[in-house]
Amino acid sequence: MTDSTSTSTSIPTSTVGARLAPLAPDMFDAVCPSSVMPFRVGDKWTGMVVRCLEGGPRRFTELRVPLRAVTPKVLSETLRAMERDGLLTRTAYDENPPRVEYALTPLGRTLIPLLDAARAWSATHLPQLLAARRAHERDAS
Repeated sequence: MTDSTSTSTSIPTSTVGARLAPLAPDMFDAVCPSSVMPFRVGDKWTGMVVRCLEGGPRRFTELRVPLRAVTPKVLSETLRAMERDGLLTRTAYDENPPRVEYALTPLGRTLIPLLDAARAWSATHLPQLLAARRAHERDAS
């Protein structure tokens, strides 16, 4: 590896000769609040569920329409985990047939700007990301 700078990002791609300080073994302290961070946002379906609910409450069957690629079991698990983390509420109505609606909580709504930022980043950088993947696959074969 040689000392170089990436032309597309202006970030050094190598630090040959430079000594970085070692990473601290306790940089992820078990009692740090980040250890209980609900990483639900980064899982495969949570962001999509947030998008589905940002307009208001929805029933499970309504969520299944745009989320048809997720199995009912995995969607149920995702909804339960989001409810546990305080990101949404589940309201069961005593009707026949039973009706259950899911809605974002105020805490869940705070994820919308993060998703907007991730979407904007993707729109800007997706071509670079895809080019890097193609180059990696080409180099790996």
